[in-house]
Amino acid sequence: MAHLIFCKALSKSFGAQELFRNITLTIESGDRIGLIGPNGSGKSTLLKIICGLEEADSGQIDRRRFLRLGYLAQEERFIESASVAGNLLAALEGSELSEAERHNRVDTLLSRGGFVSGVTEVSSLSGGWRKRLAICRALLLAPELLVLDEPTNHLDIESILWLEKMLSGPLAPAAWLLVSHDRHFLENCSNRIVELSAVYPEGSLQAEGPYSRFLELRDEVLAGQLDEEERLANKARRELEWLRRGPKARATKARYRIDEAHRLQEQLAEVKARNRSGASVEIDFAATGRKTKKLLEGVGLSKGYGGQTLFAGVDVTLGPGSRLGLLGRNGCGKSTLLNILAGAAGAAAETADSGTLRCADGVRIVVFTQGRQSIDPAQTLRRALAPEGDSVVYLDRSLHVVSWAKKFLFRPDQLETPVGRLSGGEQARILIAGLMRQPADILLLDEPTNDLDIPSLEVLETSLREFPGALVLVTHDRFLLEGLCDRLLGFGGQDGVGYYADYGQWLADLPKPAAREREEGALPAREVKVPAAPAGGKGRLSYLDQREYDGIEEKIGAAEEQVAALQARMAESGVASAAEALAACWQELAMAEAEVARLYDRWHELEEKRGG
Repeated sequence: MAHLIFCKALSKSFGAQELFRNITLTIESGDRIGLIGPNGSGKSTLLKIICGLEEADSGQIDRRRFLRLGYLAQEERFIESASVAGNLLAALEGSELSEAERHNRVDTLLSRGGFVSGVTEVSSLSGGWRKRLAICRALLLAPELLVLDEPTNHLDIESILWLEKMLSGPLAPAAWLLVSHDRHFLENCSNRIVELSAVYPEGSLQAEGPYSRFLELRDEVLAGQLDEEERLANKARRELEWLRRGPKARATKARYRIDEAHRLQEQLAEVKARNRSGASVEIDFAATGRKTKKLLEGVGLSKGYGGQTLFAGVDVTLGPGSRLGLLGRNGCGKSTLLNILAGAAGAAAETADSGTLRCADGVRIVVFTQGRQSIDPAQTLRRALAPEGDSVVYLDRSLHVVSWAKKFLFRPDQLETPVGRLSGGEQARILIAGLMRQPADILLLDEPTNDLDIPSLEVLETSLREFPGALVLVTHDRFLLEGLCDRLLGFGGQDGVGYYADYGQWLADLPKPAAREREEGALPAREVKVPAAPAGGKGRLSYLDQREYDGIEEKIGAAEEQVAALQARMAESGVASAAEALAACWQELAMAEAEVARLYDRWHELEEKRGG
């Protein structure tokens, strides 16, 4: 199979800091590669090098000639004053597509993306919809290789499932390479995992299969390296004992043993350094030790803004050991409810419009906010970690700021660095460090996993599981929800807000078209809203044209489903291995795709007649 991209011995450093070295990676059609690694390991930089946006310090990249490559950056940049459709059309400027083909492609992606209108200004979109639009833009030119940097950032669970469907649907590229810390997403969308980390001898570890298979291989490799360290340590100790005895004979064989002893010492030091480089953040939340059975109780809580109700009739009871997860689309009121609960102990100013909220005397509530607004970008890391001097009090012990910083994987030479120059993951660790210094009965965490790498996520999950107090968690991390929460409060269901056993039950309870989007991968074309026809005169359709127009979106949806079915059929082993069946399927697929294009052309003709 021909390579799409072949990377050989890539290395990259910034100043004295080495990001990665000697990375070799082959990408072929059919590859679904998940790239992971600790914060600062160079994942985003490697993606940019592969896309030709940055140069490697050494090594080479061979790209297949005329390769169509799509790239999704972490931060989206749009023409803010332009419409959603206008931004996509602008991205097609300079392409060889005809005007009609450009509009058809934009309309198809807007439909698949679930956008109800192409005229909406980008500046009015939420973070989640901006991310959706960026993903649609990356797919515009039908890339053979799609490179995605943190594609699930800002996406709620529904949107993450939509993205998973997009990557398995008719618009999916031949191969993709993605960076993500979403472990469920990696499991569902990868057939190979590559981890960049200094803990491995070659600087990376690659494993065929999903994320779960990678975890098995990683455990085997790391256990092998620890065994190797122990073996080398024992051997080096024996050689050192031989040297200390000071043999009188200095024959060639003795000289060889002396050299061997020094080589063993160097090898042992290298293995030790690798094994220690995999250190993780030390996260351990302090509890007050309160034994009160009921810490907080809210009954009939309701809240709305501008005449619009966010939620109503919500009951919440928290006791020691409670683990409550909040589920819902972006903007549904999860963070608002969290702020109301925080207000029970005076930790926030948000109050409910109705209902009662009571908490036990002296309950201490600690809140982790979703944004980074509480961090002063001009403040040094030293002052952010230790606001009151060069030491902090943690678990009734005084720790020097250097020792405290090391718990969160900060180096001593970083202490005078302004916080604004640190990465998002490093800023998240600063906020978590602040939480750990505050003994709590209740932790209210709003998207604590944002920007954290997978090793930090694993430590955070373990720490939260061991926290003896109550926890309320807002997150789109399905892995964390499943592994941690014993109850889920879901927003937007058939009855508004209610409790669910798991997020799958909540998804099934969502009213259509949201549930349909989960099943089909995107809102069907018939859900796309178009301007109403003028009352009369120019733009008025004939009776037959109007009937055709009323049903054309449904026909487009059916035609696109037919294309998807044929593509799935071609992937079946029985068809792919039979030349005649494969040729027949190709012919049917070509006809189905032509029908989709014809229907979109006809749709535009009818819209022009209507004056749309």
